[in-house]
Amino acid sequence: MNTIQAVETIPIRVPLDRIYRGSYYQMRTRCTIITRLRTSDGIIGEAYNADSDEEQDEILRIIEKELAPAVIGRDATNLEGAWEAMQFSTYDQLRDRRLAMQAIACVDSAMWDAFGKRVGLPLYKLWGGYRDALPAIGIGGYYGHDDDELREEAKFFLSEGFSGMKFKIGAKTPEADERRLRVVRDYAGPDFVLMCDANQGYTTREAIEFGQRVQDVHLRWFEEPCRWYNDRRGMKDVRAITGIPVAAGQSEHTRVGVRDLIVDGAIDVCNFDASWGGGPTEWRRVAAIAAAYDVQMGHHEESQLSFHLLAAIPHGTYAECFAPQRDPIFWHMLANRPVANDRKFHLPEKPGLGWELDPDFIDKYRVDAGTRLTA
Repeated sequence: MNTIQAVETIPIRVPLDRIYRGSYYQMRTRCTIITRLRTSDGIIGEAYNADSDEEQDEILRIIEKELAPAVIGRDATNLEGAWEAMQFSTYDQLRDRRLAMQAIACVDSAMWDAFGKRVGLPLYKLWGGYRDALPAIGIGGYYGHDDDELREEAKFFLSEGFSGMKFKIGAKTPEADERRLRVVRDYAGPDFVLMCDANQGYTTREAIEFGQRVQDVHLRWFEEPCRWYNDRRGMKDVRAITGIPVAAGQSEHTRVGVRDLIVDGAIDVCNFDASWGGGPTEWRRVAAIAAAYDVQMGHHEESQLSFHLLAAIPHGTYAECFAPQRDPIFWHMLANRPVANDRKFHLPEKPGLGWELDPDFIDKYRVDAGTRLTA
């Protein structure tokens, strides 16, 4: 039997050039955890997940103390069994369950990479192989960017072959956010796909007002338009009154939470995040629920996973990533990141995830704690 022999983690933290502000949050670092899983037949599964900063140590501790002992010695090809064996880490009601789900995502993603390498297939083919290239959108429009910077951001995404841009709103009035959005629409033209993401910043009334103001912009979707405390009902109203498709799901970290969004008719597009929500195994369960309700799938950030997941299914939409200044990990650690041809990004043909991580980048930005190995 091919068994799991060891689990290794390398925490990465990269300082950013400025503070990036959305509706009610701000980011000054970009973080991830590289997870390497070694099997008895010499295969190394490698993935990177989990962008938490302050909670990174706790996620690492969960992997080292709870998950690694649960999977070491198990059949490396029994991915569902391993996921079930790790699920106990979510049962601690005094700990934020999303931290355990991020930890599970790290191990689950590395297991899938190892499995793909073992059978000799890239994961998008193993998971369905619906297409081998996928359109992508950039994430931008952060507060603090002046009009010229917004145009430069759109220019960059256009030059790199992105199909469009997801624009941050929700901290200002609908009128002020409309003005900012139109800077990009006027510059990039009607064929540049635009989405807006309020990150739960608006009241339902404000979200509806904004949607009505930008009808002629033809948003592809309106993401997390309403505040968290009544978001399912509010999003349903935004869909019905504005006619703009609504996207959400990233703030849920299990298939159960997403199920309720879908069943309640709150969303048109589900952007559940495999890196936050238990890995590809849980994401694919969510995608199956979405297919049953004719809901499309997106993915919140983390395109190193979403390219494979979204390309594998017929109801996938766009991968997404930030500009280099906001996500130096994607642009500089991912040595063979995909490039666009005809506004579509072609996936790697190497088995597993197929990505090559730059060792120099890793050495430069690894957290001082260094490599953690459980064997």
